[in-house]
Amino acid sequence: MTIRQPNLNEARSKIVATIGPACEDVGKLIELVEHGVDVFRINAAHGKQADYERVLNKICQVREQTGFPVAVLLDLSGPKIRLGQLAVDPIEATVGAELTIVRGNESTHEGELCCSYEKLLNEIKVGDQIMLADGVISLQVTSKTRDLATCRVLTAGTIRSRQGVNLPGVTLSVSSMRPEDIDNAMWAARHDIDFISLSFVRSAQDVLSLKNLLTSLDCKALVIAKIEKREALENLEEIVEAADGIMVARGDLGVEIDVAETPVAQKRIIQVCREKMKPVIVATQMLESMHENRRPTRAEASDVANAILDGADACMLSGETAIGNYPVEAVDTMNRIMVHTELLLKNQKSSAGTRRSEQVHPITFAVTHSAADIAAAINAKIVVVASHSGGTAWVKAQQRNYIPTLGVSDNVATLRRMCLFWGIMPHRVDKLEDPQQLIESITSWGIEQDLLTKGDFVVFVTGTGILDNTHNLLVVHEVDH
Repeated sequence: MTIRQPNLNEARSKIVATIGPACEDVGKLIELVEHGVDVFRINAAHGKQADYERVLNKICQVREQTGFPVAVLLDLSGPKIRLGQLAVDPIEATVGAELTIVRGNESTHEGELCCSYEKLLNEIKVGDQIMLADGVISLQVTSKTRDLATCRVLTAGTIRSRQGVNLPGVTLSVSSMRPEDIDNAMWAARHDIDFISLSFVRSAQDVLSLKNLLTSLDCKALVIAKIEKREALENLEEIVEAADGIMVARGDLGVEIDVAETPVAQKRIIQVCREKMKPVIVATQMLESMHENRRPTRAEASDVANAILDGADACMLSGETAIGNYPVEAVDTMNRIMVHTELLLKNQKSSAGTRRSEQVHPITFAVTHSAADIAAAINAKIVVVASHSGGTAWVKAQQRNYIPTLGVSDNVATLRRMCLFWGIMPHRVDKLEDPQQLIESITSWGIEQDLLTKGDFVVFVTGTGILDNTHNLLVVHEVDH
C-alpha cells in the first residue's frame, strides 16, 4: 500500500479533479492522489446513478490503497438549457443570417432551432441575446409570436443538436433543481458524499432548498453554490452566507456576463467568501490547453497563480483530467504552480484579521487565532488542530497561516471535509478526548515520519472537556527526543 503522508512542503491550496474516461481506473486515480488531488468531482451531467456508484467504489479503493481520505464532490447538473434535435444538423450560421426558434424539442425545417426548455418562447423578448455553444455563437431576437421567435446571427459558428443555450439577462422561471437533481441529491445522501454543488444558483433560497432536503435525509454533506448567473452576482452576499462553500463557475458565468467582467467578478466572489469565512473553488479552463499538451500556456499558469493570490481555497480541473490526454501531468502542473505561488504568502499577515463568523464559538476562535500567532512567533514546525466536526480546522484554514497544519480527527467524514480547507492536512487518530495522549501520539508519529526532530516546537489546539463544544486548550510542545 502506498501512503500519501503529509508533506510539510506540499501546496496549501487544494486541487479538485473531475473524473472521466481519461482517469477513471483505480491505478490512474491513485496517481492523481499521489500528485496532489484532494477532492474528486463526479459530474452528474454525464451518466446515471449506476455510473456514479461504480466511480465511488473505485474512489473507496483509492482511499484504502493510498491511506488518504480523498473527498468526493457530486456536481448536480441543474437546469442546463440545450437545443433539441435539429432537422438539419449541423447548421453553419453566418453573420446576419436569420434563424427561427420553434416550440418543442424537435425542428422540422432547415434554419429552425428548438429547445429543451418548454417556456423559452414565453420568457424571451425582442432584443434579448441568445448564446449557443458556451458563448461562441450569438443570436438576437428580432421578432416574436406565441410559437415562434425570429433571430439574427450576430456571431457566426456551427450550430449542432444538444448544444448548450445561455440567456444572459433573461429572467427564467425554471427551478435550480430539476426532479433529476433532487433524485441525485438523495443518492448522494445515501452514499455519504462529502460535498454537493448546486448549479445555476440565483438566490439564497435555492441553496436553502437543497440544504433543507439534505437535512430531512440526515445528510451532513456541505453545499457548494455555483456562481454562474448574473442574478447570483446581484445576490452574492446572501448566497455566500447561506452556502457552505462557493464555486466560481467561469464557463457559464463568462457567457451570462460580458467575458471582460469575469476576472473582476472572480475577485469579488473570492473576497466575499474570505470575508464570510467560506471556502471557494475557482473552476473552468484553468489549464485548458493541457487537454492536448503536456505543458500549459504561460497565461494559464498565471491564471492559476492569480486565483491563489486572490485567496481561492481550491482550483478545479474539469476536462483536463476527465477527457484530456495528460490528466496526471495536469494535476502535477497545477500542484507545482500552487507551491511556487504560495511562497509569496509566507510573509503575509492573515487577511482574515480578527473577524469571527457567528457560527464559530468565541473561545474556539480566540484560541485558534492565538495559536497561529504563537506558532509564527516561535517558528513552530507544525500546528495540530483536533476536531470532531472539522469546524476548528475550518477556522484555522481561513487564517491563511503558512505554518503546516495537521487537522486531526477520529471521524473519517470530518477528515474528508478537511480536504477542501486551505492549508489543512487531514490525519486520522484513534481518539481526541485525552490531550496528553494526543500530544504523545502526534509527536511519536512525526518522529517516525522524519517530520519532527529534537528541539522542534509543535502547537496543539484541542479541548479540555471542561467547556462543551469549544477548543479551549492551547499547548506548545517541544520535542525532547
